[in-house]
Amino acid sequence: MATKSLKARQEALAQKNKQLEILNGGLFADGELPYFKDKIANIGRFPLRPKKLEILQINIGYMCNQVCEHCHVDAGPDRKEIMTRETMQLCLQVIKNTGAHTLDLTGGAPEMNPNFRWFVEEAAKAGIKDFIVRSNLTIIRANKKYHDLPEFFKKHNVHVISSMPHYTRGKTDKQRGDGVFDKSIKALQELNAEGYGMPDSPLRLDLVYNPSGAYLPGNQSAMEKDFKKALKEDFDIRFHNLFAITNLPIARFLDYLIASENYEDYMYALVDAYNPAAVENVMCTNTISVSWDGWLYDCDFNQMLDLKVASRVKHLKDYNEAILNDRDIVISQHCYGCTAGAGSSCQGTVT
Repeated sequence: MATKSLKARQEALAQKNKQLEILNGGLFADGELPYFKDKIANIGRFPLRPKKLEILQINIGYMCNQVCEHCHVDAGPDRKEIMTRETMQLCLQVIKNTGAHTLDLTGGAPEMNPNFRWFVEEAAKAGIKDFIVRSNLTIIRANKKYHDLPEFFKKHNVHVISSMPHYTRGKTDKQRGDGVFDKSIKALQELNAEGYGMPDSPLRLDLVYNPSGAYLPGNQSAMEKDFKKALKEDFDIRFHNLFAITNLPIARFLDYLIASENYEDYMYALVDAYNPAAVENVMCTNTISVSWDGWLYDCDFNQMLDLKVASRVKHLKDYNEAILNDRDIVISQHCYGCTAGAGSSCQGTVT
């Protein structure tokens, strides 16, 4: 399950190369989009360089029980890329020696990896201060074998970050599929029952908002207030923070932009919203992203475009933090998505 045929790998690489060509101006009829590297050069930040490593983000598989239209991973039930226990062992060696304080497990639905629980248990022994699992919520209700996930998360003091497109059924199901809203609400209630998201609780529960169309997210603080008010009044649900994340023009969302003839307008919207102040705290400066097969990237968006780190250390088996910290960060036009407006990262806005 962890391997792909040569034909499948070639097709995936061709698709990523096609997306890079599009991002670099292939669809613009009225001239090229300004280059992101020139934008950050104007403020003296090119080449973009890493700061102290804080977050090790590990994608343990692209398999998911959902097929969301905005998904930059192209995740779904038919994806076979799953991290093996052997690669997880390499991750554990890095976790024990890293200077990073946060371990961020993502997917797909990371819980669908057959070694997920073993990995969480082993990684928890390594002394990571903040242990994040990014859950789509519906996985908790997908099958009986996942029903005890809230208890499992609590046992290991996992910080749960969950995708929640909206506090209404219509907008949520439109983006993620029929029935997703009701399952998400049930999962949130079960997490609350374990103490997650409650005031003053050490069990952290944060939600993630992605726009459902070709537009940028609104003010994160204002949306958080709206989400908290609606979910408390309608379902007695509590959570700690809402993270607003801009949809980057890659993978499935790029396909949607092209099919809906919104690509050029969206890219220009990102450029018009470019905020030089956001460059200082983009997540690639304090994060290393690890793919299911152990390759290293500056962020998970670069991972989806197969833009590996610009370092002689490119894989877990050769991991050397000192060498990795002395590298230029790989950028392209999709980076406008992380510097638009208040900026965007896996932890929400950056300014």
